[in-house]
Amino acid sequence: MDHDNSPIGQPRVEHLKSPSHASVTRREFLRATAGGLTALSASRVLGANERIGIGIIGFGLVGRIHTRSFLAQSDAEVVAIAETYQPRLEAGTALAGGRAKPYRDFRQLLEDKRVDAVVVATPDHWHALMTMLACAAGKDVYVEKPLTLFVREGRWMLKVARRCQRVVEVGTQNRSGPQFDRARQFIREGKLGRMVSVQNNYFRNLMPGFGNPPDQAPPPGLDYDLWLGPAPARPYNPNRAIYHFRWFWDYSGGQMTNLGQHSLDLVHWFLGVNGPKAVTSAGGRFFLQDNCEVPDTQDAIIEYPGFTAVCQYRECTAGRSGQGMGGIVFHGTCGTLSVSRGGFEVSADAKVSPNNVVARVLPGGHPVGGPQPEPEPEKREYWTQGLKDESGDAPGDYQRHARNFLDCVKSRQQPVSDLESGHQVATTCHLANISLRTGRKIVWDAEKEEIVGDPEAAKLLARPYRPPWDAELKALDAG
Repeated sequence: MDHDNSPIGQPRVEHLKSPSHASVTRREFLRATAGGLTALSASRVLGANERIGIGIIGFGLVGRIHTRSFLAQSDAEVVAIAETYQPRLEAGTALAGGRAKPYRDFRQLLEDKRVDAVVVATPDHWHALMTMLACAAGKDVYVEKPLTLFVREGRWMLKVARRCQRVVEVGTQNRSGPQFDRARQFIREGKLGRMVSVQNNYFRNLMPGFGNPPDQAPPPGLDYDLWLGPAPARPYNPNRAIYHFRWFWDYSGGQMTNLGQHSLDLVHWFLGVNGPKAVTSAGGRFFLQDNCEVPDTQDAIIEYPGFTAVCQYRECTAGRSGQGMGGIVFHGTCGTLSVSRGGFEVSADAKVSPNNVVARVLPGGHPVGGPQPEPEPEKREYWTQGLKDESGDAPGDYQRHARNFLDCVKSRQQPVSDLESGHQVATTCHLANISLRTGRKIVWDAEKEEIVGDPEAAKLLARPYRPPWDAELKALDAG
């Protein structure tokens, strides 16, 4: 799918000032931007050589990678870091050389006039709302995958980003990997033939699980209420918060959204699809013994126009092979292409007489009357060209993705991982989880973004935000 590179819009919204130092309060600001770019618009446009002030929101495993990636860019400066856990906030500011201003509350970072753009690297349940609030505050946004916690958040994000004329890049860094682009061109040039199916799997063994610790007080230095944000109020549990959030439906969609967004993004990008026709998924948390919720075993069959995709995730067996994080295999009528962060390989299918394929199905062949072998050309011919590319550079992909974001902040062009495509891929992942949780096949109208013929399943397309964050969403006029 080729991306629209039209300008997003030149005006930059004036950064929100602290209510104690300005006559415009946060809620008044949101109401003003909900009506469009009016009196709060400013004339500042970043020049090609101007340094861009970056604010990092969330300094976890991936937030640390992003901090390093932007520190490596000569025209960017990490000027602020927001983090709800004090030890991580201190680690982040130290990594930034002590030059970044620390904030416990991301809303204060959004009020910092030195911040031109933010990186949202928080748990999944914060991605959408933080992105929208940042757009309303005049910041461009690099938001990690999975883009959303539920389907409707994606369209809300698009509405706010477009109204505020913000650049939003999704953290599907594979799109910035040169080997991924070469693999994409191989397929788009028809060298793999007609697409038959796509496979993705990621297996690992986490047996016996993470245990069942009792609910308890949050650790010192963690603002747990702010960490929860729009998610339901729950007692603190060590398995719920720092890193382990991914095992609970309140904050995540499990590996289907975590790794699925990376792999299925390649399907949409390589093959130019916008969404599936139907999705069926089955699985559950069958083997790991703990208080977590998302599946340790999940299979999904995704029906796209003209081909199918199969996703398999296991947390209870390591398996014998796989494509690694973000990897995927494309099966065409001329061969197979497997691509991962390490590179890609094309295995060409041989040109063999269909009669010989079935005639030699077992040693000794068929009895009289069945298909019999026939002569083949002495020199084996193939339907396509075999190829092996081992040039993958995952750390470099993160830096190239950061580079693409900074270039788009300056040019106001659409980034390589644009918000619309990110929403479409995340939606596909969410539909698989809706199928798993309802036990039914989900038929999807990609144009209308509606589930067909299943009102109960359709209710799972949206979730409520916990007060006071529901008021923030309402003020954004995103629904």
